[in-house]
Amino acid sequence: MTTVATHVVTALADHGVRQIWGVVGDALNPFTDAIREDERVEWIGVRHEEAAAFAVSAQSQLTGTIGVCMGTVGPGSIHLLNGLYDAKKSHAPVLAICGQVPSQEIGTDFFQEVDNDALFSDVAVWSGTMTSPEQLPHLLEQAVNAAYSGRGVAVLTVPGDVGGLTTDATATRFAPPSALAAAPEEQISRAADVLNEAEKITLLVGCGARDARDQVVALADTLASPAVVTLKAKEGLEADNPYAVGQSGLIGNPAAAHAMDSCDVRVMVGTDFPYRDWYPTGKTVVQLDVRAEHVGRRTQVDHALVGDAGRTLDALLPRLHRHEDRGHLEHAVDEYASWMNRQQRLLDPHHDQTLLGKVRAVFDNPDDRIRPEAVAAAVDLAAPADAIFTSDTGMSTTWLARYVEMRGTRRLVGSYNLGSMANAMPMALGAQALDRDRTVVAFAGDGGLMMLLGDLRTAVTYRLPVVVVVFDNSSLGMVRLEQEQGGLPRFGTGLDNPDLAAVASALGLTARRVTDPATLTDDVAWAFDQDVPVLLDIVTNPDEISVPPKPTLSQGWGFAIAKSKEILESH
Repeated sequence: MTTVATHVVTALADHGVRQIWGVVGDALNPFTDAIREDERVEWIGVRHEEAAAFAVSAQSQLTGTIGVCMGTVGPGSIHLLNGLYDAKKSHAPVLAICGQVPSQEIGTDFFQEVDNDALFSDVAVWSGTMTSPEQLPHLLEQAVNAAYSGRGVAVLTVPGDVGGLTTDATATRFAPPSALAAAPEEQISRAADVLNEAEKITLLVGCGARDARDQVVALADTLASPAVVTLKAKEGLEADNPYAVGQSGLIGNPAAAHAMDSCDVRVMVGTDFPYRDWYPTGKTVVQLDVRAEHVGRRTQVDHALVGDAGRTLDALLPRLHRHEDRGHLEHAVDEYASWMNRQQRLLDPHHDQTLLGKVRAVFDNPDDRIRPEAVAAAVDLAAPADAIFTSDTGMSTTWLARYVEMRGTRRLVGSYNLGSMANAMPMALGAQALDRDRTVVAFAGDGGLMMLLGDLRTAVTYRLPVVVVVFDNSSLGMVRLEQEQGGLPRFGTGLDNPDLAAVASALGLTARRVTDPATLTDDVAWAFDQDVPVLLDIVTNPDEISVPPKPTLSQGWGFAIAKSKEILESH
């Protein structure tokens, strides 16, 4: 005989779960006591349950195995919700174990009672409430199997009086992973005919193809195709890829935009790139995805291939003729190299020493402030080739996308589908907990960091030597840019930040505030030399903006109007 909670924890530990994240609470007491007694599982108690859910979402994305978090009755479980939505939209298998009021009180509007099945109905691929020990092992098996098969969140709710009940349930046995298969023969044959007849082909490659790097490179070479690589596909598909031309969308570049605009056929491989405005119309579209529900939901698709990317490309490649006309590819690659050279010029602290720069200097002295581009480039130079990067939603992701190369075995995790603030630091904690000897870097915005600031202490408590790089521009930079390009003066985006390095020091981290461009490289190198949690509070120029790949006249005019209004209001 054992308890319900011990059965659950033992089954998860047998499966390979080594950490469970959350905040302790009355309904969870049987579970945390079971964790205490099982030396295979580490309990990581965060300051806010949202940080726990973000952490296990990152762990699941990095490992492909289930991440586990816990929230107690009512508010504790509610706090998990945002991080669980990130896991849902990132297709990360996660199990959330949630407390509930005592069984006899369910449905009486008891203190802290929340209907978890209703609360999590949208975020979860499976949810259920355990009301009896006799539901083991079946309910736990259903939850974990559903998280894996649905690549999403399973929520198992356990009332406070049930977790401690005894059970003689048989051992839990989770289902093995499903087999990966190539797309059907007729789909491959039709796609081969289309590609053999096409003249200008552009690839749009997503994270679903990360494990098929060799096949994607061979496809680009055979078809003489530039490869537009999504942000989530940077790892594994960007470095040492002579066909890659960067990202599309607002964080992209003109070469990628031109490659998409000028092709006759667009081949989408393992991507659910969501921004419809960046899909040029009038193209023949071939889409390869393992999930049939992704096909055609972003743009009209003429030829679908439903199957695993690597196995499907293995079957497709022998059927393709080599395209000898390399003009489309060479033009895109050359344009991308030219754009990259222009971006490198922005790293020069004297870049603004132009006539316009001197005029601006009269008003705001921009040359004394640190360029965020230079911060990202310095981190790229200092970080090892096996570093894991996380980034907050906003401008910090833009700088990472443009100045950090995913070479070697580097990994990248962020809230790139949900687009939440405050994700970078807790995701870095989750990544660091997987391997305390591997370098993990968080590209944190000042606004995002302040949201979950308390969990900086979690890094100290559990000896997680993350490197937190804060882009401290005292502004919600992306929102400010959105306002200004729409012709609106900035409003509500200013942040009256404290000295974040001093705050981090008070929380027990090693920290340094950086205000001088001349010391930036040395300060970043210093941070990577530490073997304890470290925070760099880098005061960056808030007026530095990210120019989109295809700026429009209306955006430029709106920006000019907004700046005029801001000057008038300041006077």
